[in-house]
Amino acid sequence: MKPRRIILLLPALLILILALRAAFTPKHTEISRTDFLLNTFVTITLYDTRDEAILDSCMDLVKSYENRFSKTIESSEIYRLNHRAPGETVFTLSDDTAELIRTGLYYSGRSGGAYDLTIEPLSTLWNFTGGTHEVPPAQAVAEAAARVDYRLIRLEGNTLTFLSPDVTLDLGSIAKGYIADRVKEYLVSRGVASAIINLGGNVLCVGQRPDNEPFRIGLQKPFEDRNELIARLRIRDQSVVSSGVYERCFTVDGTNYHHLLNPDTGYPYDNGLIAVTIVSPHSVDGDALSTACFSMGLEKGMALLQSMEGIYGYFITGDYEIHYSDGAKELLEPGQG
Repeated sequence: MKPRRIILLLPALLILILALRAAFTPKHTEISRTDFLLNTFVTITLYDTRDEAILDSCMDLVKSYENRFSKTIESSEIYRLNHRAPGETVFTLSDDTAELIRTGLYYSGRSGGAYDLTIEPLSTLWNFTGGTHEVPPAQAVAEAAARVDYRLIRLEGNTLTFLSPDVTLDLGSIAKGYIADRVKEYLVSRGVASAIINLGGNVLCVGQRPDNEPFRIGLQKPFEDRNELIARLRIRDQSVVSSGVYERCFTVDGTNYHHLLNPDTGYPYDNGLIAVTIVSPHSVDGDALSTACFSMGLEKGMALLQSMEGIYGYFITGDYEIHYSDGAKELLEPGQG
């Protein structure tokens, strides 16, 4: 039988698995499940088990976290925080929500506020997922930007305190990474040693292929067809997450407006970058860092990555040049870079 290969395609915020094929004997035939969750297509593929009940449980787990972290589902914890009654300032959080907010605060601080988990007034105003494709009025942008400041919330243990009635949360930039990590924990607890978790903009690999080869992740060339790659990575037991200006965007009068918003100005960043990809052991870190490093720009974003162990970055500038953090080139397929 002719060997088959696995190739994954990774766009900025939507990772599209083009082919999931490997040199398996029949006992290694994979099983997969796809569902529309987290406002994207979620696909989980298992390579060393045929237990469909595991896939059922994975999807149930994703749904449960979506119902907790969504800013639009009225029963969610985040929705209730954002729509708190006047005068309410102190809340006791679930362990997962507290951990997620703690991560968001950490990266908000590390980026100096270039990434900010209180971006909700601006992200809701621009509404890149709503299909309106309109630039908000300048006054509305200024008013929303004035409400964004991660320093106006305080988390101590599981107790969250709002220091301003105007502050609201949007954890969409890190929630998928956190959820992917929890799904991986569940799979490992069930004895799964080879799997791919694909949550739209996040790929998290469990182990490696059953033939002991790494999974292959293709990085899409920005603004081109998803079949056109700018690089291909070899990944074992790691997460790959991208952020870029060519997904969740629209063009008005020749200007590209994208979802990566500057908390200071209220408008999309324009810093010479078009995409940032992060490879990390934990998907929540890659999720946060892909946004934070993009927001900080090439020089500062690269400096942040260089201060962290076991995390690698690929910064693509407007001229389509790839800038690599230390060690990032070693993950490329032979003959690249």
